[in-house]
Amino acid sequence: MRRYGWAMRRYGRSGVGRRLAVSAVVLAALLGLGFLIHSLAGGGAAASASGVAGINGGSIDAPKDPALTLTVPAMDRVREVPVVTAPADDAAALGNGVMHVAGTGYPWQEGANVYIAGHRLGYEGTGSYRIFHDLDALQNGDEIILSDGAGTRYTYEVFTKFVVDPGDYHVTYPVPGRSVVSLQTCTLPDYARRLVVQAELKGVD
Repeated sequence: MRRYGWAMRRYGRSGVGRRLAVSAVVLAALLGLGFLIHSLAGGGAAASASGVAGINGGSIDAPKDPALTLTVPAMDRVREVPVVTAPADDAAALGNGVMHVAGTGYPWQEGANVYIAGHRLGYEGTGSYRIFHDLDALQNGDEIILSDGAGTRYTYEVFTKFVVDPGDYHVTYPVPGRSVVSLQTCTLPDYARRLVVQAELKGVD
C-alpha cells in the first residue's frame, strides 16, 4: 500500500475521498492482475497489426509518434485531452488525466479495443478533475474522437453503455467484428462499479 500513499494522503480528510482513493487502488490492482493472467493465458487483448481502412480507401499505418489526444464533443471537459499510455496499475498516470491502458489496442489497428480510463471526480487542480464526470450522459450516436501524433483523426460513434464489476476484465478485450474505443470511469455515489461507454470506428481522416 505504500506505493499509493500519495492518494490516501491527498484525500485523507474526507470520508468520501478515502473511499475514492481506496477504490482507485483496488481497481488498479485488480486490472493489473487481470491483464497479467490474461497475458499468461494467451488472451486476445492485442488487435491485428494491420492498419484500419481509411474513409477514402487504403490503410492507416502506425504513426511514428503514438501519442493520442481525446475529444468528446458532448462532454465540455474533454477537448484535445492528452492520453497517457500506462500499465493498469499506474495510479499516478490516471491521476494526471486520462489513461490508455497498456496492452489494449490503438486506433490504427484493425479490430482494436482502445481502452481509456478516467476519474469521475479526480484531483482538483489537475487534468483528472471531473474529466469523465459526465460520461453517463453520452447517448448512442454521440461522437468520440481520437487523434494520433501524425494528425490523423479517428471518429467513433457510441453504440452501447453499461456497468460492470471491477473484475470484469473482458470489457478490455477486442469486440468481434468491430474497431472500438472504450471509455471507463467509476459509478456514483460509492465508486464500487465501472461505467463503460463503447463507440465504434466510423471514419478516419
